[in-house]
Amino acid sequence: MDGIHGWHAHVYYDPATTRSTAEQLRAQIGARFNVVLGRWHDVKVGPHPQAMYQIAFGNDVFSELVAFLALNRSGLTILVHPETGDEVADHQDHSIWMGDVLELNISVLRKSP
Repeated sequence: MDGIHGWHAHVYYDPATTRSTAEQLRAQIGARFNVVLGRWHDVKVGPHPQAMYQIAFGNDVFSELVAFLALNRSGLTILVHPETGDEVADHQDHSIWMGDVLELNISVLRKSP
C-alpha cells in the first residue's frame, strides 16, 4: 500500500430518519476498532452531499474495519477512500462505495491556482 498514509470512511445518514442507525454503528465501531471518530455533521459539509460523520483509520485496520462496515452498515451509505495527499483523486478515483453512490461536490476539493 505504498503511498497510502491512512483512510477515511464517511457514514451518511438522514438526521430525521437514520441518525439512530448511524449512532448504533458508530458505537460499535468505537468499541471494536482503533480509529478516530469525527464530529457529527447534520448538514452538508465539504464535498459531501448530506449529513455524515467521518472515521479516520490506519492501514493496519483497513481489512477488518471495511469488512465490518460492509456487513453492519444497516442500509447506510458509506464512502471509504485512501489518504494519499491528493484529495480530488482520493474522493473521486480511488473511492469505495457501500450502498448508493452519491454525487460529491469535488470542486470544493480543487485548489485554486
